Parts: sequence; C-alpha cells; structure tokens
Amino acid sequence: QAPPPREAAGLGRDRYSPESYEELLRDVGASVLAGMADGLQRMEVEFPPLGSSLDSYKGRSDDYIDANVMYAIALGRLLRDQKGLRTRILLPDAVEKRRAQKKFQASLELEDGIALGSLSEGGDWGENLFGQGGLGSLFSGKRLGELEPEEEASEDVFVCINASCAELPAVRAYTERFIGDKSLVLFNLELDTLRGDLGLLGFPPKDLHHDFLAFFKPVFYLRNREYSKSVSVAPFLVNYSGSIFREYPAPWQVMLRLDSGILACIAEGEARFTLGEAKYEMMEAMGLRTEEEGSAMEFLRRGYKNQTWWEEASGGDLESSEAWRS
Repeated sequence: QAPPPREAAGLGRDRYSPESYEELLRDVGASVLAGMADGLQRMEVEFPPLGSSLDSYKGRSDDYIDANVMYAIALGRLLRDQKGLRTRILLPDAVEKRRAQKKFQASLELEDGIALGSLSEGGDWGENLFGQGGLGSLFSGKRLGELEPEEEASEDVFVCINASCAELPAVRAYTERFIGDKSLVLFNLELDTLRGDLGLLGFPPKDLHHDFLAFFKPVFYLRNREYSKSVSVAPFLVNYSGSIFREYPAPWQVMLRLDSGILACIAEGEARFTLGEAKYEMMEAMGLRTEEEGSAMEFLRRGYKNQTWWEEASGGDLESSEAWRS
C-alpha cells in the first residue's frame, strides 16, 4: 500500500535541496495555499532571496528589493494559475511602487490578476499633496491601481515585501483599512531581524509584535545559520551550518547542511525552534555537545541569556496570538 502524501500525513522532509528558485517557489506556493485551505489569513514566508548567502543583505540593496518583487510576482502567478486568486503586491511607498512598475513593466503587462500597490495608498499625506496623487492628478487623473481611502481592495491575496521596521505600523494600518479578513502574506521581511529593533528609540514599540506580528503563522520558513566550535584536537575549529525550516502543514524542523549542500533533518517539533535550540540540535548531531548537561562549562558555553525577548516563553503571556510560534 502506497504511503499517504506528505502533506496529508503532516510529515516534514527528510532532505531538502531545491535545484532552483522555481522549485522553491512552487513549495512556497503550495504552503501558502495549504494555509489558506486551513483558514489562515495572516501568513509569513521567509527564505534567502539572494542565493544561499547566509546574510540576505550582503548583496546590494537594489538586488534584494528587485529579487523580492520578482518572487512575489511569481507567487502571484502560482496562486492565479492554481486557484484563480488575484494578488496585490504591496511595496513600502509610492516611490518604490513606481520604480517597480517601471522595472517590471513588461512582466506585469503579461500577468492578469497581479497588481502593484503601496502601503501609502490613501494615507501618505506628502505623496497625496505633492506627488502624482496630488497636484499631478489635476492633469493626469487618478493613478491606475491606486486605492482611495474608503475603497475596498478587490484582490484576494496581499503580499507585502521590502518593508522596514519603521514601516511595520503602516503594514498594520493598511491591513486594518483595506485587507480585513482577506489573506496577507509577509514575504521575506526578515521579521526576526525587524523584531530586534522594536522598542528601541525611534522605532515602533514591542507591542507591535504582541498585538500584530504574533498573528502571522510561518507557512514557509528557511533561515540559514552558520556556527563554529573550538575543540582540543585537530582540526581544532569545527565549522557547521544548517537551517530552521518549516513547510506548512509539516512541523518545524532543524536541518543540518551536509558536505553535499543538502539539508538533512535532525529534529522536528510542533513548536518553533529558537536559534539557541536549533544550534544545540546541530551540535548534538555533529557530536560537539561535549559539556556535561548542567555543568559550569555548559553554562559558560550557552551564556546566561540565550533567547531573544520575543522568543522567551514568558512573552506568550503578552501575545494576543501564538500563531507565530506554532
């Protein structure tokens, strides 16, 4: 008897090594559709947009921005072809939107059911007064694809890309004004990096995570990490790397990168792995957890604090939802 499909069984992958971004985006699309089929309205997608680089920002910022626009268009195409869904891709502001329209004009003209929008639609006073939506509209009329403040968006799915930490309140405001109970995907925003700035001077408060970001369930998540540990015998320094991985509806996984470049599963769990937990799962698989559990050496190795403020279990008491952890 044939085994049940992986999606039906809710099992994670034993190995993961997509041969191209086209294959990876098919997996992203399948995860988003699986989430929508289960009634999810707030979803997160995260993967390295610039190749296998451990730091997505090592490349030029324009490369990062353009890659995410291209992948969001590809995701919209998959959602349209498989389920007939219309997608609106949200950029941070009208300037970024016009730049993307100009750069990807040929691709967008060939794609029905995919539109570009911006978080400033109906709300950026500077753009509305001095931009094309203000004085310029006296001569050019309403811009194609722009939403009026009280207008309801006609798209089925919204994909937000390239927003910074300072722009997260605009994401929330846009969601409350235009999206409502439709589907919103935060796409490659590197939320774990943005969360680290919440609460700092000049940035939004931590409540933004507790009351808004906590509702977003990661449906496709691939975060690469690289570590090293010194040992007392040759080669004296051991480098190892891997990923925290999630492909909805499968559980969370910790993957170890083999010499061949393939990611191999070494741990699974229904709850999201913290970075510290993932690191120690990798160390265990590599045979590098040599300190006795509970010993002073293990404490010195791990440190007093090995979780971020949003990863701490006590944060669950403040969060309006645990979707982001599950």
